[in-house]
Amino acid sequence: MSDEGAPVDLVAELTTARKRVDELARAYQALERDREDFKQRLLRERERALDVERGEVALALLEAIDDLDLALAEAEDTPFAQGVAVVRDNLLKKAGAMGIERVALLGQAYDPTLAEAADLEITPEQHKDNVITAELRAGYRLKDRVVRPARVKVARYVKPAEA
Repeated sequence: MSDEGAPVDLVAELTTARKRVDELARAYQALERDREDFKQRLLRERERALDVERGEVALALLEAIDDLDLALAEAEDTPFAQGVAVVRDNLLKKAGAMGIERVALLGQAYDPTLAEAADLEITPEQHKDNVITAELRAGYRLKDRVVRPARVKVARYVKPAEA
């Protein structure tokens, strides 16, 4: 019996084993990347779901703030009205702490993704065409998502009649 073929067989087995180890290592790395990607996707989806819930809470909070704004608009300067103003300001601070911010639109070009045009105002000045002239109800945003669009009055250019 001769052992002349044994080193060749061992080299072939070693080469095959190394290839298999490399394949398993690549498969493990791919699995680990997939696991990390899945983990990140779950975190993003969870954050989106939390943002939706924050938005729902924000809508309820903003309706209460709107009611207080209406009450303050009709109230005279009394200690009671001052107390209502303090409550309103505290609610606005709590909304701000949640990441809800008011969208300032007055004087800007009308953008239907940020506001609803509730009224039109005719203007003879062409440069004021499609510009927001009044805010009828404030709009709010949470991160990059509009929680509640503003209601605004938009200027519309009409060429003056020639006499």
